Amino acid sequence: MTVLTMPGQPAQPAPPGQAGPLRPLPWRRMAWVTWCQHRPALIGVPAFFAALAIVMLSEGLKIHHDYGPLLACHPLTASTCENLSNSVGSSDWHVGDAVNIALQLAPALIGAFAGVPLLARELETGTYRYAWTQGIGRVRWAIGKIVLLAVVFAVGAAAVSQLNGWFFQPFAVQQDMSRLSAAVFDTWGIVLAGWVLAGFTLGAFLGMLIRRVIPAMIATFATYCGIDLLTWQYLRPHYVVAGFWPAQLLEVGWLLALSALLVAATVWLARHRAA
Repeated sequence: MTVLTMPGQPAQPAPPGQAGPLRPLPWRRMAWVTWCQHRPALIGVPAFFAALAIVMLSEGLKIHHDYGPLLACHPLTASTCENLSNSVGSSDWHVGDAVNIALQLAPALIGAFAGVPLLARELETGTYRYAWTQGIGRVRWAIGKIVLLAVVFAVGAAAVSQLNGWFFQPFAVQQDMSRLSAAVFDTWGIVLAGWVLAGFTLGAFLGMLIRRVIPAMIATFATYCGIDLLTWQYLRPHYVVAGFWPAQLLEVGWLLALSALLVAATVWLARHRAA
């Protein structure tokens, strides 16, 4: 027997043979369901960022210690300084390069391996017919999943990018890189979090659009690389702001707008095409 409840009134049984209204699942319950379904992503991505942070902290202290004498050596063109630079670079640069490459690849990897399966796996296996009718609704289901994972991933990316600014500083000084250089601009400050959001929501959208995990993963990699290349070659040279933080805010702004459009498109597909 289904129980009907009204605000401020005791529960009353429904008339025989008549079902009561279906209440939507509370958001906190949806968060728990999302955690149960996507624990690998919710654990794996923060663990990836935590591992990078540990490497940066442990190796960064050594690298800053090694680069101290080099930064104090003048002139840098002197043979003694060049020998010192080669010695330090050969032992430390491979660590800095590996960390920088990992951060550059992180948004695309998160989009492909965490964003794509978010909805596409249920569509591919057909389990969405059951999951999306359990008092949640397809729109709330899509929004709840995307928002929870997006917040976790963006916070992790923002934290590790702040640490990377300190970790990579000796290499930037040695290579005469400014904070606006293409090699470091999108892994410092707050831009990395914007790219992680864009990559993740792009993966979720393409997974919903294509409905097959592997093809959507390939499409996510290709599309993300295309957006990144266009940004590097055409958008950044035409920024109408001067300075590191204004440029960071401008790029984060359009990345957030792009992410919002991708989420809206994903929700629209979930509402109108998932059948």
